Amino acid sequence: MNYAEEIKRLKTEKNAVILAHYYQENEIQDIADYLGDSLNLARIAMNTDADIIVFCGVHFMAETAKILNPTKKVLLPVMKAGCLMADMITPASLKKYKEEHPTTRIITYVNSPASVKALSDCICTSTNAIKIINHYLDQGDSILYCPDQNLGKYAMKLGGKKFDVWEGCCPIHHHLDPNKIMNLKKEYPTAKVLVHPECQESIVKLADYAGSTKQLLDYAIQSEDNTFIIATEKGVIHAMERACPNKTFILASPTLSCKDMKYTTLKEVYEALKNETNEIVVEEEIAKSAKKALDEMLKLS
Repeated sequence: MNYAEEIKRLKTEKNAVILAHYYQENEIQDIADYLGDSLNLARIAMNTDADIIVFCGVHFMAETAKILNPTKKVLLPVMKAGCLMADMITPASLKKYKEEHPTTRIITYVNSPASVKALSDCICTSTNAIKIINHYLDQGDSILYCPDQNLGKYAMKLGGKKFDVWEGCCPIHHHLDPNKIMNLKKEYPTAKVLVHPECQESIVKLADYAGSTKQLLDYAIQSEDNTFIIATEKGVIHAMERACPNKTFILASPTLSCKDMKYTTLKEVYEALKNETNEIVVEEEIAKSAKKALDEMLKLS
């Protein structure tokens, strides 16, 4: 069976749209109607007139799409596709923090469960985190940034202000060995190093540019340089190579691969769309509170 052709047919038949994150396998990126990072996909989800959204990503992303589109059917082709960072914070642990810090504003990374978003004042992504953090700090608020410690510490360093950060992380980025990049820099002395701020400070220090997945892609497109060392999940290299076929992209380490992002195959997209299975459901009260925090993000973005 030609799954790509069948998916195309079913999309038309069912008025469906396929959203895919940059970290998905190449074949999934190639059949997506829209490819993006968390912020761009959230905006696209809000504006689609499709009846069905097939979200090729991980669970928290599909939840976010459902919260922003409560009347649409949102399907996640592989329900076990989760996020290790999102698992590092629970509503119970965040409630406990809020009880101990009743005046602190909660800024929560989009890589989090809907139940945690519902307890937050504002959501953010790696694209807009620094802008949103600074907005609250400039108002004189005390804040907790959760659950990614590295992006929080990066924002602290840039802004020169202290605030609380949760001790979660993306293990894929967090455990990248800086020696890998230093060795590649010796091998490719003219290469620019592009780094995601979910990496530790020792990695970010080596960067020529640090930014979200979309920001790294834009930098590569706009740069006059031709060779880049990429320190983020390897899926983005496919998008970079499609946008810049004459440039060279070198993955900083083979460990930069998220297995949850790689679960989705064309067969599973086809089956989810054909049978309309793996529908995402978010409890009404949780969805209502989480949407307030997501709306705040979109307003401040």
